[in-house]
Amino acid sequence: MSTYSTTQKWTLLTTIMASSLVFIDGSALNVALPALQKDMDLTGTQLLWVINGYALFLSALLMVGGALGDLYGRNRIFLMGLVLFSISSLVCGMAQNAHQLLVARAFQGVGGALLTPGSLSILSAHFDNENRGKAIGLWSTFSALMGIIGPILGGWLAGMGYWRVIFFLNIPLSIFVFFGIWAKVPESRNEEAKKLDWVGALLVTFGLAGITFGFTESSDLGFQHSLIFGSTGIGFITLIAFSWSQKKIKYPMMPLSLFQSQTFAGTNLMTLFLYTAMSGALFFVPLNLIQIQGYSEINTGLSMLPIIICIASISPLMGKYVDKKGYRLPLIVGPLIVSMGYFMFTLIGISAGPSSYWSTFFIPFIFIGIGMGITVAPLTTAVMGSVNTLNIGIASGINNTVARAASVLAIALLGAFALFSFKNHVTEKVTALQIEQSSQYLLIEEAENFTAATPPDSLDQTIIIQTNLIYKEAFITAFNGVVLIAMSLALLSGLISFFMIRD
Repeated sequence: MSTYSTTQKWTLLTTIMASSLVFIDGSALNVALPALQKDMDLTGTQLLWVINGYALFLSALLMVGGALGDLYGRNRIFLMGLVLFSISSLVCGMAQNAHQLLVARAFQGVGGALLTPGSLSILSAHFDNENRGKAIGLWSTFSALMGIIGPILGGWLAGMGYWRVIFFLNIPLSIFVFFGIWAKVPESRNEEAKKLDWVGALLVTFGLAGITFGFTESSDLGFQHSLIFGSTGIGFITLIAFSWSQKKIKYPMMPLSLFQSQTFAGTNLMTLFLYTAMSGALFFVPLNLIQIQGYSEINTGLSMLPIIICIASISPLMGKYVDKKGYRLPLIVGPLIVSMGYFMFTLIGISAGPSSYWSTFFIPFIFIGIGMGITVAPLTTAVMGSVNTLNIGIASGINNTVARAASVLAIALLGAFALFSFKNHVTEKVTALQIEQSSQYLLIEEAENFTAATPPDSLDQTIIIQTNLIYKEAFITAFNGVVLIAMSLALLSGLISFFMIRD
């Protein structure tokens, strides 16, 4: 880093800290979800919305954020997003009920949409092609290292009942980044950028919102319900209309000409499948460890560290490798290793708890960490290197949108799948119990709370023990289905790299 100019050093430092906001917020919150669900009395569907309320607006508006940065200045839009993100974080931490929390998470997503694409496009604007791969490798490494404290801190705070502090942590980080960007990093923009595509922004937002709402709520209402059918139908039609509009409008937010590059198209398709797998599987892992396997929150945070440590240690090596030999081979090998990790989850079942960690969850965590460590930096470099420098802002916005949209769809689709599977298993097993129908109804209704489901204390102790086991087995069945889908998606992303990506 000593060979970098002062501007480049400050650019690296501030963009790393900015990405750390999202890293820490996400990794810490995932571990704290069970405690948050208990304190806020959330149903299984509301628990999905804690993540998707944020991710929906983040994914829908990321391309708008990238385009605004190219048009009006990347630093300016970045700082606006930073302020909104930090204020929303404060409101999240002060929320008194589920509705307040979900609304604040939505505004946090809007702030993140202005903040996230700026982080990488500002970095890319201040490094030339020769050093960009190494810079992105450092960005990925240190961002991941900052994220290491997320699961530990989240588990520790949740274990003490202080999950709200996770949101408050964003405030001092935001203040540092704000003054660093404002005082030390020169403004940059795309001089050829034209007017903003508001039509496209509205269409993609409503399209993703319709699909997300439909699938997330389907576990409660059923796919046959007119609201679900109408919501998903309108979502798909609106996204088709968005694609059509991008061909017709003069200044589209997602220029389809960029996809004429086979590598750009391939990396984005690969991102969609790989991050759908990642977001879907790792959403359920903390729930599994805490609610089913008997891990404490702090042990859960520590147990997931191999993933982030592997990404942090391997990413800088891959940054150097990419600069010398290209990115195609890592983008084939990495996803295949990740898919092996997902498969290994299915071999665990209900373990003996933390005492069996090294022979159970440690192994898939290592495989996922190694695979993602091989993949992250080359994937980012491939995206940024497949377009000219004037389009790096919108390219970053598109790829980040794909990754975040993958997260939204993962939680909505795999979340709906898991809730359906969980409820069906509980209904089947409880119906077979030799107890009164009214008691059966209470036990089945409790399945709405997903991993927080507990049988009423008024029941016979033997029935309570049997029902607790049914709830655990139901979750394991649902979890195994989710990770097998994730395995298939990771394999598919590796195949896409093989056939579509070229150095």
